[in-house]
Amino acid sequence: MKLGFIGLGIMGTPMAANLIAGGHEVSLSSRSGVPQSLLDSGGVACSSGKEVAERADVIFLMVPDTPHVEAALFNNGGIAAGLSAGKIVVDMSSISPIATKAFAERVNALGCQYLDAPVSGGEVGARNATLSIMVGGPQATFETVRPLFELMGKNITLVGDNGAGQTAKVANQIIVALNIEAVAEALLFASKAGADPARVRQALMGGFASSKVLEVHGERMIKRTFDPGFRIGLHQKDLNLALSNAREMGVSLPNTATCQELFNACASHGGSDWDHSALVRALELMANHEVAAKKD
Repeated sequence: MKLGFIGLGIMGTPMAANLIAGGHEVSLSSRSGVPQSLLDSGGVACSSGKEVAERADVIFLMVPDTPHVEAALFNNGGIAAGLSAGKIVVDMSSISPIATKAFAERVNALGCQYLDAPVSGGEVGARNATLSIMVGGPQATFETVRPLFELMGKNITLVGDNGAGQTAKVANQIIVALNIEAVAEALLFASKAGADPARVRQALMGGFASSKVLEVHGERMIKRTFDPGFRIGLHQKDLNLALSNAREMGVSLPNTATCQELFNACASHGGSDWDHSALVRALELMANHEVAAKKD
């Protein structure tokens, strides 16, 4: 299949690499340039989204936010300018469900199909092709693209019509944020009480409190490894989508709001580019205590 991939950051680069490794011809474009590793493995650099769309049958996007998707699709020289009937656009970014529906309508009007397919699993999942992929769009289009999704992820679900994938991702980000906050509170409590948080984490991994967040992000909190797999700034964006859409629906999300304020506190201390597990630092500031494994 002739594929295109636009947005080659922390997530997009390994995702595109997995498509190339699957034997597909992949045309590439990114504001930051195309990584040499992708060119060395057979990817083709393009000068614009329009050129990518002209060369590809299925075009993937993986960019930071709603305005970036809109620009990539509809700006001068964007994807829409290179589309022809029958092509498929797959947005794997995490953006507004409402805007997604509008983008899908505009792409459909060009005789093309649109899937929103945001992911969960972070950089590790992108590298290892184990992402969870939440898809919104027509069943037939989903079935066409499913073999390509399988090169990038493991848990692949058609949630509903266009916008449903993004809604599922917002729900995912609520759960992840609240779990990070819970793990941070628990390890801070244990550490402040004099227990070794590394051993507490090990004990909890065998019980009902076990989770992927405790496994991965709990270890980050203890080892102080906050280089981003997923940046706080991006999680702030996702929780803003949750809170703004909740207001429109008349739904209260009190604990989501608390997590957003903790992320805001991190950002105010220069932490927008920290990994989202660094939410623990906001709690540590209030407790005047840092979570850290005890030295033998």
